[in-house]
Amino acid sequence: MKKIAVASEGKMVAGHFGHCEGFTFFTVTEEEITDTQFVNNPGHRPGFIPNYLNELGIKVIISGGMGSGAIEIFNEKGIEVITGATGEIKKVVQQFLEGSLVSTARVCRQHQHQGNCGGHEV
Repeated sequence: MKKIAVASEGKMVAGHFGHCEGFTFFTVTEEEITDTQFVNNPGHRPGFIPNYLNELGIKVIISGGMGSGAIEIFNEKGIEVITGATGEIKKVVQQFLEGSLVSTARVCRQHQHQGNCGGHEV
């Protein structure tokens, strides 16, 4: 069993991890989605959300963009980070499970934006 979290804005992947509406959690067993749950964003504070998701047993995080601090914490916790994702959440998770979703390593460097990441790829 694996737990995947997707930074979400409605049914779409959020442009920025820390400022998303919430997270859609997918429980996956043998590459099949067995459960889905939405949880509101607990609040954007440096380092809090990565540790929060780790405590919930998340093994993969998918987002449009993400700050380097969050990526570092996820890496330290052994959580796979996929950035640069766009589109409908469930379709993106299916792409991940099929092995066709590739991270762009997109790192957000500006936080003045509303919804979409103003950062760039590295």
